[in-house]
Amino acid sequence: MMIYVPKEDSFLLQRNLKFYVRNKIFLDVGTGSGIQSIEAKKCEAKSILALDINEEAIKDLKKQEINTVKSNLFSNIKKEEKFDVIAFNPPYLPRDKREDKESRKITTGGKRGDEIIVKFLKQAKDHLKKEGVILLVLSSLTPRGNIDSLLKKQRMSFKVIDEEKLFFEKIQLLEIKT
Repeated sequence: MMIYVPKEDSFLLQRNLKFYVRNKIFLDVGTGSGIQSIEAKKCEAKSILALDINEEAIKDLKKQEINTVKSNLFSNIKKEEKFDVIAFNPPYLPRDKREDKESRKITTGGKRGDEIIVKFLKQAKDHLKKEGVILLVLSSLTPRGNIDSLLKKQRMSFKVIDEEKLFFEKIQLLEIKT
């Protein structure tokens, strides 16, 4: 399975992490190359846990002495485990039949593009400490209706804290709190 190579969306999240992770318990969901976990380590996070479904990504990060767990979102995280900061740069694009299957696994968030994000948000709140924060990357190509209504239903507030305009989309970083 391919490992997602950091691009604009990864760098958007990376440049904002330093404002959140110092002395915090950090969870990097869908770690891929591990760019966020490595940044959190540089920024002196109290502890770091990186999750991915890709065995290769997990092996690579273990070599860099990052604590990792092979997990599909929170499937292998204990219910009682809580984090100060949960970061996720999810696959967020709608399915494109022209894209090859291997690449689609790391870019496509489902048929509409929001399915993985909605599943993540339903699970993430249970693993967030009371004063914790979720950092979530979204694209203007991702439908927001289900995401926004779920956040409202879960009584979570959110705001755009950074964004990057690309020629075909706008990528935003959301800060989500309970």
